[in-house]
Amino acid sequence: MDRRDEMRAADSDRTAAADRLRNALDEGRLDLSEYDERLQRAYAAKTYGELNALLVDLPETVPTQRAQLLPAGERPVVVPEEQVRFPGATRRWLVETWGTYFGAMTITTAVWGASSLSTGETLYYWPVWVAGPWGAVLVVSTVGGLINGAPQQWAAKRARKAQEKIDKRMLGDSDRSAGCQDD
Repeated sequence: MDRRDEMRAADSDRTAAADRLRNALDEGRLDLSEYDERLQRAYAAKTYGELNALLVDLPETVPTQRAQLLPAGERPVVVPEEQVRFPGATRRWLVETWGTYFGAMTITTAVWGASSLSTGETLYYWPVWVAGPWGAVLVVSTVGGLINGAPQQWAAKRARKAQEKIDKRMLGDSDRSAGCQDD
């Protein structure tokens, strides 16, 4: 037995082991009852040796973009980024572009309505001075964005950021779980 196996494990080590076990369950390497048993033992583990015993038969998880194996029968397909389409991107881009505007108009109209009610008469609709210029700028930028493909570019950027976040988390998980294994 290695000296490290006798060292006390920290909560973060137990959490990293639990994450590896969850990944193994998700990948189908463990069935639910074995996962449950190992998870209980992981959280009860006192030493690195106890944690390593739970993980020794499980391979390291590799982020999808770094994986070198393909599922049987699949051929790698490389699609240039400009050809990737994001269904529903235009609707989501419009909601994000115009959402703040409609929120601000709702608030200013509510203030105008409350003011009119409190005075007992219909006041001049001053929110038009907020709505008009801001709306005109948004119309021009929306039309320009639709012509230039901004919704698809916006969706691609969001997808890249989401994938980077997933990759970063997966790399962090594998770095943490490496602390649970023998050197």
